Amino acid sequence: MSSSTTQASAGAAQQYLVFRLGGLDYALDFNKVQELRPLQALERFSSDDGEIISGVVVSRGVIMPIVDMRIAFGPRPPQHDPLTDVIILKLSSCVMGMVVDGVTDIVALKLEQIEPIAGAAAVDYLIGISEVEGRRLIVVDIDKLMSIRKVQFGARQAA
Repeated sequence: MSSSTTQASAGAAQQYLVFRLGGLDYALDFNKVQELRPLQALERFSSDDGEIISGVVVSRGVIMPIVDMRIAFGPRPPQHDPLTDVIILKLSSCVMGMVVDGVTDIVALKLEQIEPIAGAAAVDYLIGISEVEGRRLIVVDIDKLMSIRKVQFGARQAA
């Protein structure tokens, strides 16, 4: 690729899928989205024990784990409602489903529209924050976010 092509693509807008979770708007790279499905439309084999990995789903004949991000980001709602969506992600390591409160839209953002989040340098899955039409979007690297391993409470060590 020539340097002029690289410079041109650096200023180009990229599409992000915007979803709601716990009253906040998040954005992820739309290229990582395989499909969107309402939760009620998926055949589920779940474990209702309050774990973040809430079981597996079958979508178009493919069995994949499903992660309930509503548990990861706060207290779980008492039940699923018709707006509960599953974003089927094609990550670098696997295909998996992510349960969110709802998908709102797709926005185009240029790299210069995404500002770093002060004090969040240690959190590598947070790309930054952007503002679109008066809404604040928390832009996440979904590959890094979904690769976080749950740390057991007793397993933490003092520094």
